[in-house]
Amino acid sequence: MREVLMMRFSEIHLKGLNRPYFMRMLVERIKEAVKEVHGHVWLSDSRVYVSAADDMDEALRRTRKVFGVHSVCRAVEMDKGDFAAVCEQAVSLLKDKQGSFKVEARRSDKRYPLDSMDLNREIGHYILEKLPHLTVDVHMPDHRVYVEIRDHAYLYSEYLDAVGGMPVGTGGRAMVLLSGGIDSPVAAWMIAKRGVTMSAVHFLSPPYTSERAKDKVLSLAKILSESLCGWNVYLVPFTDIQMQIHEKCHADYTTVIMRRYMMRIANRIAKKEHAQALVTGESIGQVASQTMHALQCTDSVSELPVFRPLIGFDKQEIVDIAVKIGTFETSSLPYEDCCTVFTPRHPATKPKLDIILDGESKLDGEALMEAAILNTEIIRV
Repeated sequence: MREVLMMRFSEIHLKGLNRPYFMRMLVERIKEAVKEVHGHVWLSDSRVYVSAADDMDEALRRTRKVFGVHSVCRAVEMDKGDFAAVCEQAVSLLKDKQGSFKVEARRSDKRYPLDSMDLNREIGHYILEKLPHLTVDVHMPDHRVYVEIRDHAYLYSEYLDAVGGMPVGTGGRAMVLLSGGIDSPVAAWMIAKRGVTMSAVHFLSPPYTSERAKDKVLSLAKILSESLCGWNVYLVPFTDIQMQIHEKCHADYTTVIMRRYMMRIANRIAKKEHAQALVTGESIGQVASQTMHALQCTDSVSELPVFRPLIGFDKQEIVDIAVKIGTFETSSLPYEDCCTVFTPRHPATKPKLDIILDGESKLDGEALMEAAILNTEIIRV
């Protein structure tokens, strides 16, 4: 008898003949997640298991963050042939409880002599004999005992929801424009949840942005890395480009022109990462640069498709997800990023392309972008 973590998956069941590939990827992601606590991971009969971790609490926390895992429980694994011991373990799970209970048994091994209904009845009867202060309620019990008969018997009293989605690495590659704000980390998390391997590009504007702003972004990347299985963060010096835009372009158009140059640079770096798309945290109308007109002007310079998973979300919905995934507190630290530098008083909400192109014609755009990319710092998080 030993304690194990038992994980379920859901969407992977729909993959037909490709399911073994998705399962292998899920097992690999779970192995990466529990590597530091020395957990042993294996797949058996539509479940993934972890045992022998140095810290089972930490292993549980980590596995719940792995995309592709639907739920996790701490179970006792034991010999299914010793039915008396199985019943005793069920009693042990309820011995400190009060109120009502229900046994929910599942028999995956069809050769086992008792079917699910027999298991429910026999184990429930044994519990009532040993713990007469409890009662049975099959509709709304206070407590549940779960029994699964597989290669072994597995007993547990609760299971915890995990993040779901698909294993990272099964859905292609994308690059997120990662600011220090609330939205873009949420966007990165949502796209990664669909199995996409992520990398990030962040634009720095020293001395107008501080080292603390850089550290903030790397902290966000670290928080996300537990679900993203590690990723590359490209730190691009953007001050020279911003200064030229500020000095030579129409004041109301500086934000949208800045965003266009960010897109151009992100496209070039994304190609080095073999990414098939860019990701941003924009939602319609949240700020001046996120109107339909502005987004059209921004997208026109991108060679790659731009995914915006938050496009129809309001701010509170985004905040709720940020709180859930653990990025909100760090995102709320008051360190400015480059998007808040040189912000015009009256940014254009319906920018005209001819004015944008006129402004960009006054810039040394190609040389500035080459210099920025050349001096980009790459950090593996």
